[in-house]
Amino acid sequence: MTLFPTPTPTLPPVRGRLTLDRPLADLTWLRVGGPADALFQPADLEDLCDFLAELDPAIAVFPMGVGSNLIVRDGGLHAVVIRLGRGFNGIEIGAGTVTAGAAALDAPVARKAAEAGLDLTFLRTIPGSIGGALRMNAGCYGSYVADHFLSAEAVLRDGARVTLTRDDIHFQYRQTDLPEGAVVTSVTFRAEPGEPAALAARMEEQLAKRDATQPTKERSAGSTFRNPAGFSSTGRADDVHDLKAWKLIDEAGMRGARRGGAQMSEKHSNFLLNAGGATAADLEGLGEEVRKRVFQESGIELVWEIMRVGEPAADDKPE
Repeated sequence: MTLFPTPTPTLPPVRGRLTLDRPLADLTWLRVGGPADALFQPADLEDLCDFLAELDPAIAVFPMGVGSNLIVRDGGLHAVVIRLGRGFNGIEIGAGTVTAGAAALDAPVARKAAEAGLDLTFLRTIPGSIGGALRMNAGCYGSYVADHFLSAEAVLRDGARVTLTRDDIHFQYRQTDLPEGAVVTSVTFRAEPGEPAALAARMEEQLAKRDATQPTKERSAGSTFRNPAGFSSTGRADDVHDLKAWKLIDEAGMRGARRGGAQMSEKHSNFLLNAGGATAADLEGLGEEVRKRVFQESGIELVWEIMRVGEPAADDKPE
């Protein structure tokens, strides 16, 4: 689907902000990519519902968080990108539960839960927002969103508000199967009780471990490829599995490999970096080269964890 056929359609009126031909590079952690046909930042839930209800069904929508796990290709994205902001970032503490807006960042959710004596510490070192964490079943240190998920509120492509249950989400390892075009607006988690001081100390230990082993000061999008470990229908993976993506990349001789401004990190070889002036084509091309070399060396096909969307630049398209 393309957003702007001829003649250009009239987009619904909004109370939030609707920007045409909006560059997306500055909205992603890797700082690459072309423009979206339109970027919609709704004023509130009613604004979001009304816009989707009135938007031509032939026009694609793409919900976007903070761009922490995303490559937008250089030719841009033919869709209305929907990015939630204020009004969608609240955090509410209940009796053994935490409800967080989809735009809330993972780290503040973990901290606020810990202050209330609830354990969502696994979220502390995961970059990004709650909506994105749900979409990719984010996890760390043996815990996943799937382990804590109770329900989610969302707006469907036709503007209808729904409550999503586990059966609607279809949790898998590092991914979910959300309804097409659905925009998640909040997620409710179940959390075990804990002592606030102990939870805070655990998060500090996790941060120290992350900073010691990952290129946290570099421009990356987190882990590039999924670990080729087994997973169950509950969305849990075997974190102690010996088969790690970084190890396969090392064995293929691709630690520190470069392509244009893109580089596989010397510190952690499963981190793809914009080392300076990279294009989306550089980053995706290097990732594909890594996948090819790993397959040649081990017979194992690495699966991207970073989402790649949009079109290549005109000069990168095959003739």
